[in-house]
Amino acid sequence: MKVAVVGATGMVGSVMLKVLEERNFPLTELIPVASERSVGKKLTYNGKDFEVVSLETAVSMKPEVAIFSAGGDTSLEWAPKFASAGTTVIDNSSAWRMNPKNKLIIPEINANLLSKEDKIIANPNCSTIQLLMALKPLHDAYTIKRVVVSTYQSITGTGVKAVQQLENEYAGKKEEMAYPYPIHKNALPHCDVFQENGYTKEEMKLTNETKKILGDDSVNVTATAIRIPVVGGHSESVNIEFHKEFEEADVRKILSDFPGITVQDNPELNTYPMPIYAEGKDDVFVGRIRRDHSQPNTLNMWIVADNLRKGAATNAVQIAEYLVEQKLL
Repeated sequence: MKVAVVGATGMVGSVMLKVLEERNFPLTELIPVASERSVGKKLTYNGKDFEVVSLETAVSMKPEVAIFSAGGDTSLEWAPKFASAGTTVIDNSSAWRMNPKNKLIIPEINANLLSKEDKIIANPNCSTIQLLMALKPLHDAYTIKRVVVSTYQSITGTGVKAVQQLENEYAGKKEEMAYPYPIHKNALPHCDVFQENGYTKEEMKLTNETKKILGDDSVNVTATAIRIPVVGGHSESVNIEFHKEFEEADVRKILSDFPGITVQDNPELNTYPMPIYAEGKDDVFVGRIRRDHSQPNTLNMWIVADNLRKGAATNAVQIAEYLVEQKLL
């Protein structure tokens, strides 16, 4: 089992290597792949050193799986080349997510859609993954009519440059900026680029990807995405209107029983999800579960997850694990 990690030297790529190692993924050979300037560098995995290779070299090595986290342009150019060589690609960019020919997969929700014919599989957006982990079991029980979500997103979602910007601002240094404004002591209602409709690309991902993963275009989603000076993970304030009535106790049980979700919800003890506790963990944490008394059949909750793990690396590795378990490679 040869596994290529494309973008291995990046922020998400390094977490992918860590997750593969932690979960004892059954690979026999790791192929770390990065840009030309990183070719020849050594990466350590499970106590062994592996040399970073170019995309061209990696394709020629014909890995069974290639996990991509190198940006949409790289995925659009190179994922088909890997697929043509017989490799199954799991792509973490937005390049293939809304293509009707490509499956958009969260393993706990819809891995059963996968087949041997799926050679390019899309990993959803980080904020979509944690949202859908909580929405799916509730949609099955009560049928969602409308979702209003505001996200409070970690700077790690932007990448190394954003982390450096925050660290520089802490230190009082003026260096290259990842954002158009300071992020220290600030909140930017601006994640990704603005679209013609006034929403950002990130906000539209939440709308469009939710419908595709649930397989239900009748679920209405409206989103506002905000970048905050946090490292540990993304947080989401979510208001959900259902077609059916619910009991709060039943909602807590449904969520607690769903794989990959941890309910943290005890206001008396100040127990609720926070990115400081989610960092480095694979679960999605849900709390502040309460009825919206302003209208019928409506629920409020707060969802937190480490965007580099379940929001990216862990979800991709879980897809690969499913492919191995089901002998789909």
